[in-house]
Amino acid sequence: MSRFSALRPTRSIWQKLLADLEITQPASGTATSRQEARDVAATIGFPVVVRPSYVLGGRGMAIVYDVVTLDRYMTQAVDASPEHPVLVDKFLEDAFEFDVDAVADATGAVVIGGIMEHIEEAGIHSGDSSCVVPPFICPERHLQTIRDYTRRIAKALQVVGLMNVQYATKDDVVYVLEVNPRASRTVPYLSKAAGVSLAKVAAKVMAGRTLADLGLTSDVQVAGTFVKSPVFPFVRFPGVDTILGPEMKSTGEVMGGSSNFGVAFAKAQLAVGQKVPEGGTAFVSVNNKDKANLLPIARDLAELGFRLIATRGTAAFLRAYGLHVEVIYKVNEGRPNVADEIVNRKVDLVINTPLGRESFFDDRTVRRAAMMHEVPCITTLTGAAAAVQAIRALRQQGLGVRALQDYYAGIAAEKV
Repeated sequence: MSRFSALRPTRSIWQKLLADLEITQPASGTATSRQEARDVAATIGFPVVVRPSYVLGGRGMAIVYDVVTLDRYMTQAVDASPEHPVLVDKFLEDAFEFDVDAVADATGAVVIGGIMEHIEEAGIHSGDSSCVVPPFICPERHLQTIRDYTRRIAKALQVVGLMNVQYATKDDVVYVLEVNPRASRTVPYLSKAAGVSLAKVAAKVMAGRTLADLGLTSDVQVAGTFVKSPVFPFVRFPGVDTILGPEMKSTGEVMGGSSNFGVAFAKAQLAVGQKVPEGGTAFVSVNNKDKANLLPIARDLAELGFRLIATRGTAAFLRAYGLHVEVIYKVNEGRPNVADEIVNRKVDLVINTPLGRESFFDDRTVRRAAMMHEVPCITTLTGAAAAVQAIRALRQQGLGVRALQDYYAGIAAEKV
């Protein structure tokens, strides 16, 4: 049986397994032609995530919002690989994503190494998203559901060793996005955060030991708050847009640790070369759908003493709620515009969060100017909220240095 003919039955088996386990997943389908893709999209509704089958790193993956773009994608995909179908999944826009790494043994015991909450919203490749462990926003009831689903899946698949599961929450529902019965890139991050070598545990389990033999009878607890941030090569590729999406662009990652989220995030950003500013001028420009959620972030920045500048629409919205905001031109409206101000070192922080198809086409010049002049440019509201917490924490307690061994010793002292 060819890989092509095997894919649909395999996906059907997987969908049935999750249904039998009473686990929710986004609606999905497969297509080998433009018409089939249209039919799937009509059934599950736009926006959809489309991707070639049998790829890694999100290669060739895209978020599609209309039939015209879908047709264009399918034409290119079928021409490039006519033997392989395209996977079409419902895109959970504005959802929050989570990664879970777990270890299971032959007895069916499952220990969760950690639940990592993505700081960026759904739609950004997990390798490109900053994440924090333990989660700092997700309600405990959702975390409990995630733990429960992870155990059900590991037992149903009879996993022995490591397993990675990706989840999303939207409208108070937890969805399973992807399950990988293998090690993932987040295993070293969790191992350092907890002081437990998950890879070593998994190897011993695969060789016949049980988790109980190894002294792991409950989920692993991390020793503080740890933020993983990706490292990008954008500065080496002139003309490349810095906006993130489902196709992986990062080439490495770093970790920042602290007793609180704000400082941990600031440390991680500093490690990737982005120093979070403690004051100055903040430029904000967001899609209409994001304006309401921008308001508390803008208020926090104003309270922290930042001068706020914004494009006309964003400024009008914020002014209506009593904030003092100066209007600045967009790049195509005249000069001096926001890109000019960035080049002239008059902007210290950029918050630019286009949503929907605009994410891939608008404000590219602004993001590029910010990157070239080492101005932090945040492209999601959750990232902006994290930056505000980092600024506040830096002002209150500053940056400190602590060895990982000291974190682990702190856990031991607490247990005693």
